[in-house]
Amino acid sequence: MGALPTWEPAAVNVTFGGPGAGSGPLSSPWYHAAKTQLLGVLLAAAGNFLISVSLNIQKCAHLRLACQTDPKPYYTSKLWWCGIILLGLGEVGIFTAYGFAPAALVAPLGCVSIIGSAFISVLFLKEMMKGPVILGGTLTVAGTYLLVTFTPNVHQELTAKKVQNYLVSWPFVIYAILEIIIFCILLYFYKRKAVKHIVVLLMMVALLASLTVIAVKAVAGMITCSVKGKMQLTYPVFYIMCILMAATCAFQVKFLNQAMELYEVTAVVPVNFAFSTASAIISGVIFYQEFQSAALLSVFMFLFGCLLSFLGVFLITRNRKEEHLQIPYIDCGHIPGQKVTGKVQPDSCRLCYGTLRNKDDLGKPQS
Repeated sequence: MGALPTWEPAAVNVTFGGPGAGSGPLSSPWYHAAKTQLLGVLLAAAGNFLISVSLNIQKCAHLRLACQTDPKPYYTSKLWWCGIILLGLGEVGIFTAYGFAPAALVAPLGCVSIIGSAFISVLFLKEMMKGPVILGGTLTVAGTYLLVTFTPNVHQELTAKKVQNYLVSWPFVIYAILEIIIFCILLYFYKRKAVKHIVVLLMMVALLASLTVIAVKAVAGMITCSVKGKMQLTYPVFYIMCILMAATCAFQVKFLNQAMELYEVTAVVPVNFAFSTASAIISGVIFYQEFQSAALLSVFMFLFGCLLSFLGVFLITRNRKEEHLQIPYIDCGHIPGQKVTGKVQPDSCRLCYGTLRNKDDLGKPQS
């Protein structure tokens, strides 16, 4: 009878992501290919969520100041400054995300800020949760999932020379010429013809946003390369992109504030989100060639995810005006940390809520 074979234990790879051929979830080829992009997604989502938290904290600070008998300027409130700090951290997170994930993926994740703001206002500011908000949140989450799943994994190391080559490429030159022509036409109608329609204003914001996204991703990518040991900050193109980023952001704020003054937030927010996101995706596709090797099904599902996000944002924001009109006072009992139960009547420049502007109006009927 022959000798029995000796038993040897099978080699087991116990290190996730190690050099061995392990079978753990963190050692799969998909994880190694997508971990950088996932980091960008997490940074963008966290940054947008911090922005939503900061906006609600600032709103809470304004409500607390309104309930005081002797209101102080908002910049004297520690709570307001906490919101500003969170806002800065959120913007830094989004800026860093452009260095790890495609622009076509980071830009649509701005919907996280809108849905986060809606649910935080319900939990902490005691606003009413309505059916359209729930449906809009569901559609936005589904759209975000499709965006993250079907965005092509095209991580590229953005060096200064590569950015210079992108700047002189024919697709971008043609795109930049068309964008400048369209912007000049819109600016002519805005300045000379005094056309201040919401589409004109937010279209100019979107055209500027596309250049902002290109500049932000270039700056973030070159900073990331420099941190890894490949210095890129000595090239002139880095400072050109910084100037482009600052200039386009400043003009975006100008036109966006104009739209906010003339139109309701419920109209500005969804239209601006749709226009700016679409322009950011187009600029990423043309300048950084992010969908160059993507399958047709992935492109279709990505666009479908964008459509779901747009629709969700519209449903979340469409009822904000109605809620504001139904509650024309500030209930101090619904403000976190405020125990006063009185209702503060806001000032008005018109004859409404039973207020009068001056003594001459005492004999006039009130509306």
